[in-house]
Amino acid sequence: MKVGMISFAHMHAYSYAHAILRNQDAILVGIADEVKERGEQMANEFQTAYYPDYRDLLKTDIDAVIICSENARHAEMAIAAAKAGKHILCEKPIATNIEDAKAMIQAAEENGVQLMIAFPCRFHAVAQEIKERIDSGEFGQILAINGTNRGSNPGGWFVDPNQSGGGAVMDHTVHVVDVMRWFMPGAEVDEVYAEVDKRFHDIPSDDCGLLTFEFDNGVIASLDPSWSRSKSFPVWGDLTVEVVGTKGIARVDLYKQNITLHSDETMKTTSEFWGSDSDQALIDSFIRSLKENTPVPVTGEEGLRAMEVALAAYQSSEKLQPVKILS
Repeated sequence: MKVGMISFAHMHAYSYAHAILRNQDAILVGIADEVKERGEQMANEFQTAYYPDYRDLLKTDIDAVIICSENARHAEMAIAAAKAGKHILCEKPIATNIEDAKAMIQAAEENGVQLMIAFPCRFHAVAQEIKERIDSGEFGQILAINGTNRGSNPGGWFVDPNQSGGGAVMDHTVHVVDVMRWFMPGAEVDEVYAEVDKRFHDIPSDDCGLLTFEFDNGVIASLDPSWSRSKSFPVWGDLTVEVVGTKGIARVDLYKQNITLHSDETMKTTSEFWGSDSDQALIDSFIRSLKENTPVPVTGEEGLRAMEVALAAYQSSEKLQPVKILS
């Protein structure tokens, strides 16, 4: 499979590019980035062609693209890729508003290409094991789920709502909601109540929030999505999910697998991650689906559902009352 990458604006692009190189069924044939210095540097590092304009990359004979641009540009690039007949893996969130997300899904359907949203957390080995045990009935009927996704402030365009669609709540809510939905196939968030604020940084966007919501199957959930970790914190952040069932409790901590490193070079103590490479598993699943002509495991529709919860959280915070999600 010939794969091209559109933009290295998002930090995950670097990991995805390496994952393509490690996949035996894929080849990275081009990188498009309007930031010339960044694009040329990445193309040189990954020994591939550089395109200043992503539209020129789409004119080549590539099979698929991976979009890692600013969130507000996802729709523009994904729709162009779909019309060019290219399959799409798009960084999360799918878009910054419902209209753009639906337009992306429609464009993919009308042009016969697949649209996958990059939610690597569900590909982590620990998450997959818990998923299997939930499906087996080991924990009984799920009653409640608690989640956290607390990281460091990424800065740059992430804190500009015009480019990102929000702040920490937009950035982190979608990851955990996707895992929760994945744990409970068919269940959708029905109502959201949220407090959203800026407490840790002097930035234009929110950096913290607290969400409580209810699924249409009666499961209640809570979520702490924030940029509350300091620059000196030993790890980037966390992603935890606690599932409370009638027969037991399951706890998932995707960054628990690490070793403590005391470095003389940086004069800092860090926790270096050694565990499951969920980014590689994400890319491998995308390539495998295209090669075998099977549905991608994370559809555009699923990306839309996760984004709806983040958008409802902002609405709830503004209205100071619960918000229903009307799909």
